[in-house]
Amino acid sequence: MSIYTEQLIQLIKNDRFPRSEKYDKEWVLKNNMGPNALWLTEWLCEKMELKPGMRVLDMGCGKVLSSVFLAKEFGVQVWANDLWISATENWQRIRDAGLENQVYPIRAEAHALPYAEGFFDAIVCLDAYIYFSTDDLYLNYFHKLVRPGGQIGIVIPGLVRDFNGPVPAHLTQPQKNGGLYWVNEPWAFHTAEWWCNHWAKTGLVDVELADTLKNGWQDWLQFEKASNLTRTNISSDEGALERDGGRYLGLVRMVGRRVNKHDAK
Repeated sequence: MSIYTEQLIQLIKNDRFPRSEKYDKEWVLKNNMGPNALWLTEWLCEKMELKPGMRVLDMGCGKVLSSVFLAKEFGVQVWANDLWISATENWQRIRDAGLENQVYPIRAEAHALPYAEGFFDAIVCLDAYIYFSTDDLYLNYFHKLVRPGGQIGIVIPGLVRDFNGPVPAHLTQPQKNGGLYWVNEPWAFHTAEWWCNHWAKTGLVDVELADTLKNGWQDWLQFEKASNLTRTNISSDEGALERDGGRYLGLVRMVGRRVNKHDAK
């Protein structure tokens, strides 16, 4: 029996992302692991210079939704790297998409990546960078994987503005499943300005763009509601997003370009 209802169909439509609309919605819902990976990738790629044949690292690719999108939409070769999802499992999804000669699954931890320095023409990271990169030293390691002049682009859940003092009370209220929202990864949520400074101060990349998606919390919430209609034992961002209403929570995008000199030793 199809999981689709009219309500679900409307929740997974978004005219803001026309490229993403071409993909099977059930496939997206089945394999997604957070905010809609195709929407995030499409938004990021508006500012990426991707050309056919480029080698691209998709860092924290999850179940390869973003990797499939990159390969099909831009004709690039993608190294689909994730720690939580096995390469064998992702390989089956890649084969199902007919991309065996274009997308290559790798399972590796963010601090022990098996790639040559300067191997990639570009790096993208969707909804994963917060898990390993707030360390001041991480970019010094990570940026070396892209060639000088190559771009690094990320999209992450974050803040549209900072708060001073304790976490706002509405973000600490229990969710529908009884769990708390503001634990673990939300402590790594920051503003676009914070992320810009985090990269720019190193001198390792030129930050070309750091911004937030206009009303991005609504896109995030829309897809959360769709996901919740298809799963049980909900561990969801829906309640926090509704209570917040865009006051603090949003989606952050940043693109930087590896400088040609002055790399850290």
